[in-house]
Amino acid sequence: MARLDVTETFRQITFPGHLHTQESLRYATDFQFQDTDTLVVTYPKSGTTWMQQALTLLMNRGDATLAQTVPNWARAPWLEQYYCPEVLKGSQGPRIITTHLPYHLLAPALQGSKAKIIYVARNPKDVAVSYYYFHKMANFLPQPGTFDEFLNNFLDGTLHYGSWFDHVRGWTSQAEDNLNFFYITYEDMWQDLRGSLERISAFLQCPLQAEELNSTQRHCTFSRMKENAMVNYTQIPDEIMDHSKGQFMRKGKIGDWKNMFTEEQSQRFDQVFESEMQSSQLRFVWECLGDFVPVEPLETRTTAEKPVLSVA
Repeated sequence: MARLDVTETFRQITFPGHLHTQESLRYATDFQFQDTDTLVVTYPKSGTTWMQQALTLLMNRGDATLAQTVPNWARAPWLEQYYCPEVLKGSQGPRIITTHLPYHLLAPALQGSKAKIIYVARNPKDVAVSYYYFHKMANFLPQPGTFDEFLNNFLDGTLHYGSWFDHVRGWTSQAEDNLNFFYITYEDMWQDLRGSLERISAFLQCPLQAEELNSTQRHCTFSRMKENAMVNYTQIPDEIMDHSKGQFMRKGKIGDWKNMFTEEQSQRFDQVFESEMQSSQLRFVWECLGDFVPVEPLETRTTAEKPVLSVA
């Protein structure tokens, strides 16, 4: 199924036709979640692959066999992509499912479900840069044009998968009513990977022994994932993802946007961000000062606690 130049529009949001059909998108919105499912939710380029890898290792108690032999899209398939039903048919035990869909499209399917939801957010300036470079190598995405043109589309919410602002606001605003919701940021994981893994495993009610956690952490570093063919997308043919134009796992740093944004672009972005997120409690780390920036650790909630949405 190539369809590299096809765009699917579903409920006023566009999706790459190479991976999505009207049928696959309806399948996602009508999906019957199991209470044992774990759903990874992200806007593109926000740490999706990282969380897929982390969950694979945590749920296998640090055993890296699956993470080194099965592609991440086969062990944590995207719900809205056409191949998902076939993958889930052969799955055994608790399932890891991934989605880029906004909350309002999945809300009816999730209502009444006890499935665990893990939402990973990333500071949107770094998202915009990473997404721009991904467009340059992914032949199933539209040509991005100049970065300034791409940034305008990002701020307008007209890229594939819709608005970053709507996506983050939608998923996090429903958290107070959903005790199975866990919020974490890309920056949390970058600054304190071990602590993040401990919090995720606690949320999953899957505590690990020290050596199991050590193994999980070891196989979750950016450098280790970048070398893993089951994670770095080097198995994808060049006609679909042109590896001569870039790497799927490019830098993985905090604050790389500063190497791309002009001062005028940054100011324009800040104005839109302030307007769109003025009612949000979310806080983002925009740059890394030195090798480590301490943040207030996110606590994993018990069923009686409210969600922690703010990271300093």
